Amino acid sequence: MALARNRRRERTVDYWPGFVDALSTLLISIMFLLTVFVVGQFILSREISGRDEVLNRLNSQINELTQLLALEKGSNQDLQDSVANLQASLASAEGDRSRLQALLNAGSGGQDAAQKRIGSMTQELDEQKQVSERALSQVELLNQQIAALRSQIAAVEAALQASEEKDRVSQTKIADLGSRLNVALAARVQELNRYRSDFFGRLREILSDRENIRIVGDRFVFQSEVLFPSGGADLNPEGQTEMAKLATALLDLAKEIPPEINWVLRVDGHTDNVPLGGTGRYRDNWELSSARAISVVKFLIAQGVPADRLVAAGFGEFQPIAPGDTPDARSTNRRIELKLTEK
Repeated sequence: MALARNRRRERTVDYWPGFVDALSTLLISIMFLLTVFVVGQFILSREISGRDEVLNRLNSQINELTQLLALEKGSNQDLQDSVANLQASLASAEGDRSRLQALLNAGSGGQDAAQKRIGSMTQELDEQKQVSERALSQVELLNQQIAALRSQIAAVEAALQASEEKDRVSQTKIADLGSRLNVALAARVQELNRYRSDFFGRLREILSDRENIRIVGDRFVFQSEVLFPSGGADLNPEGQTEMAKLATALLDLAKEIPPEINWVLRVDGHTDNVPLGGTGRYRDNWELSSARAISVVKFLIAQGVPADRLVAAGFGEFQPIAPGDTPDARSTNRRIELKLTEK
């Protein structure tokens, strides 16, 4: 019986040591994989952390460039597109890292797959670094452009300030010249008024105190009946006599007026409001008044008065000095006015 028991023991196989060895090997493999995953996660975390710092610095520089240069929107748009692509790539990397973390937590996958994934992530990070370097190069170029633009703006502002100062000085000079010109013009007007008074005084002496020749304001007024026949523009003998006296007085006065005073004698023709029939030499009062003024001017020129000192103008019946349609009012309105004035 003892012999039979010993034989059974000899036939029984002891599996426990092999099981322990296999279990140990499995635990060591799992620990190695976990160690590889932890090391890979640490390396990946450092790379991502460095990449986040670069991204933050890049975003701050982009914000500063956006505030400083609205004129560089085109270039900034390209940079923003690059940053957007970089952020999208980073988001994708974050998703991959999350999936990798999930795989690590679940304990799934093999060492080869993890190494391949880590290599792929490393390559993507290198590419992102290159993109970041290109973006930094663009930022540096934009900074140089900003500096050059600021220099140009400073130069333009300096030129503008100089122009404003020059304009202010010019305005001061213009105001001073204007005041001087006003004073000179006032002096010229006063001097011309003095000569006008002398001229009117001489005419008053020469032409005596006839009722149909009078002074109205700054004008010497001849009634048309003294100079012209009814409806005509040719000076009658009496009118020629009076105009010859006027020419003599005007020539004497011209010798006394300084050459720097640019004076003229204006001859204005006026008629009454009775319309012409249109069948005679003159179709209306415009033509008649103008023709009478021109006739006086031509006669004065023939008497030696310089033509550049004479002006003829016709006003028809539209500048009356006596209202109404009475014979006396119409007679008063039919007149030739002489005015000594500046050009």
